[in-house]
Amino acid sequence: MSKVRVYELAKELGTTSKKLIEVMEGMDIVVNNHMSTLTDEEAKKVMSILTGQTRQKLPDKVKEKSKKEPAAKKKEKPKAPPKEAPSRKARKAIQEEKRAAMLKAKKPKLKLEGQVTVAELAGRIDVTPAQLINFLMEMGVMASINQPLEKETVELVAEENGYEVEYQIDNYEEELLAEAGDDKKEEILRTPVVTVLGHVDHGKTSLLDAIRHANVTAGEVGGITQHIGAYQVKIDGKKVVFLDTPGHEAFTAMRARGAQVTDIAVLVVAADDGVMPQTVEAINHAKAAQVPILVAINKIDKPDANQERVKQQLSDHGLIPEEWGGDTIFVPVSAIKGKGLDELLEMILLLSEVGELKASPERIARGTVIEAKLDRGRGPVATILVQDGTLRVGEAVICGSIAGKIRAMINERGERVKSAGPSTPVEILGLNEVPMAGDSFQVVVDDKLARTVASKRADKIKEATQNVQRVTLDDLFKQIQEGEVKDLNLILKADVQGSVEALQEALYKLSLEEVLIKIIHTGVGAINESDVMLASASNAIVIGFNVRPDNNARKLAEQDQVDIRLYRVIYEAIEDIRAAVTGLLKPLFNEAIQGQAEVRETFKVSRLGTIAGCYVTEGKIIRNAMVRIIRDGTVIMDSGKIDSLKRFKDDVREVMTGYECGILLESFHDFHEGDIIEAYIMEQVAR
Repeated sequence: MSKVRVYELAKELGTTSKKLIEVMEGMDIVVNNHMSTLTDEEAKKVMSILTGQTRQKLPDKVKEKSKKEPAAKKKEKPKAPPKEAPSRKARKAIQEEKRAAMLKAKKPKLKLEGQVTVAELAGRIDVTPAQLINFLMEMGVMASINQPLEKETVELVAEENGYEVEYQIDNYEEELLAEAGDDKKEEILRTPVVTVLGHVDHGKTSLLDAIRHANVTAGEVGGITQHIGAYQVKIDGKKVVFLDTPGHEAFTAMRARGAQVTDIAVLVVAADDGVMPQTVEAINHAKAAQVPILVAINKIDKPDANQERVKQQLSDHGLIPEEWGGDTIFVPVSAIKGKGLDELLEMILLLSEVGELKASPERIARGTVIEAKLDRGRGPVATILVQDGTLRVGEAVICGSIAGKIRAMINERGERVKSAGPSTPVEILGLNEVPMAGDSFQVVVDDKLARTVASKRADKIKEATQNVQRVTLDDLFKQIQEGEVKDLNLILKADVQGSVEALQEALYKLSLEEVLIKIIHTGVGAINESDVMLASASNAIVIGFNVRPDNNARKLAEQDQVDIRLYRVIYEAIEDIRAAVTGLLKPLFNEAIQGQAEVRETFKVSRLGTIAGCYVTEGKIIRNAMVRIIRDGTVIMDSGKIDSLKRFKDDVREVMTGYECGILLESFHDFHEGDIIEAYIMEQVAR
C-alpha cells in the first residue's frame, strides 16, 4: 500500500501542513506533524472531504520517491537497527514543534531594566533570596544576594517560575521604538536566510553558482557577489536568501555583537576529502550560534567519493545522520553536475517551515548590517539585510551608533530599487560613517532623533567597552569565588593533531565542582583571527602549543582583551590551568613582543655562519632581545639570542619598522626566505 507524507499531500491540495493537520484531527486521523505518513485510504478520505473528489493516484514525484526511498535506505544504511524507529525527519520536526509550542505558550511578562541582582529578581518572582540562591546552586551558578546575574541565567530562572522576561530599555530607546507603533501588524511567513560554510576548496562557491545558475568566479558583468555578497533564489514560487560573503569568521563577528542573521547554516563537505580543519571550525561556530545545520556532501560524482566516511567523521563532531538515529539532515550533491540541488533546496524550505519564520512588511524596517566599507566615490556603503518591515529610499535610519538617510538602494543584481521587504539583502548609501558587521538598523521618522540616539548609543558602547571583564588565567580563581565564572572555555591550537588530543584529554581531567572546563574548539596551525573572534564571542582563553598568533590575531586579541597563552611544554600548560582553577597561579614574568622581521635573503659567511638579510615589518628589533624563528605559523626555534645586529656595515642597538638589517644569531643558521624573526623580552609582573 502506497503512503504519502502530510506535507506532500498539503502541497498537492494547495494548503499548508498546519491547516491540513487541523482538518485531520477533526476526522480522527492521528498524525504527529507534517512529516507523518498517511495510508492511501486516509489520503483518499481527506481528499474527498476537502475537494469532493476521490484521490486516484499519487503525484509522479511522490511515486518516484516512494519507489526509490527503500532502495536508497538499503544502500546507505550501515546496519539494520534492532527495532523500527519513527521517521527520521519526523523526529526533528517533533522536537522543533515542541520548542515552538513552548515559545508560543503565554506567560506573564517580567519587565526588567539593566542588570538584576539576586535580591531584586527574588522579589519580582515572589520567592525569598535564600530560595533563589538554592535554585541557582542546583543550576551550578554560585551567587551571593547582591550579585548581578547574567541575562541567560535570569531568563532561565524566570522561565522555570512561569515568567517571560522583557528587558526595559532607556527612555531614548523607548522613544525610538514608539515611532513604529506597529507591533500589532499582521505577520506573514518570510524568506529563510542561509549561510554556506565549510573548508576551502570543498565547493561552497561552486554550489552557490549551481544553485543560481551563474558563475561568480568568472566575474561576469553585474555579478551578484561583487555587489552585495548576498542574493535570492526562487524555488517553486518561494524564495531563499543566501549570504555568500560571511565565512565563519564574519559569522562569529556578528554573533559577538548580538546579531542573529542566519536561520540555517549549510555545511559543505567534499565526499572525496572528508572533514578538514575549517570544517570543524564551521561546525563549532554554527553550534555556538545555535543555528540549525544542514550538511551538503559535495563532489559525490568523483571516483574516490566516500559518503559513509564523511558521515562517520561528522558524527564524531556531533552531527549524527538521520538514518543513524540522529537529527541532522544530510544531502548528497554534485555542484558540477547539478545533482541533488532540488533536494537540498527542498530541505532548506522544510527547515524554514519548521522554524515558522515570520515578519510583517507593514512595519517600519529593522534589520542587520552584513558588511560595510568606505567607497571613495560613494562614501560609506553598507550591505544590510531587512529582517522586518519595508525599507524605502529617503527614510532616516539609525544604524548601531550611526545615523543617516537612505539616498539609494542597490539590489543583488546591481539595480537601483526604491523599497526592500523582509529577508531582502540590499546595499544602502547615505550613512554618515561606516557601521560594523552585526550592527542593527531601524527606520525613524526624524533625522534629529536619529542623531540623538546615535550619539547616546556611542557613549553607551564606549562605557560598556571600558567595563568589559574578560576571563584570564591571572584572575580566574577570583572570578570563580565571586561566582562570575562557572565554565572555563578554552580554544586549543597546536602544531600537530597528536599534541591537541593529548592536551585536550589532560585538561578535561582538571574540571572541578566549582568550574567546568569546556574546550569549544581545537585546531592545528597558527592562531588566527577566527580563533580570537570565537574566543571573544564565547569569553574563552586561547591556548597555543608550539604555535604563535599571526599579527592580525595578536592585534585583535589586544583590542578585544582576549587572553592568549603560549606554551612549548605540555605539562606547563596543564600546571598553569590547574593552578589558575585552584587559585595558586602566581605569574612572575610576562612575555612582551618587541617586533618582527621577515627574512628576505640569506648570506653564508664561512667563519660566522648564515646571516639573515631582514626587513622589519612590525615594532623594532633590539640587539639584547630574545628571538624565536617562526616558519608557516610554527615555532622552529625558541629562546635564541642575537649575536650581531647591523645596518649596512654599522653595528646598531635597534632597527625600527620599515628598515632593513642583517641579523646573526648565536646558535641558529638554518634560515629560509620568508621566515619570521620575532624579538621579545621577559618583563617581571607586579604581584
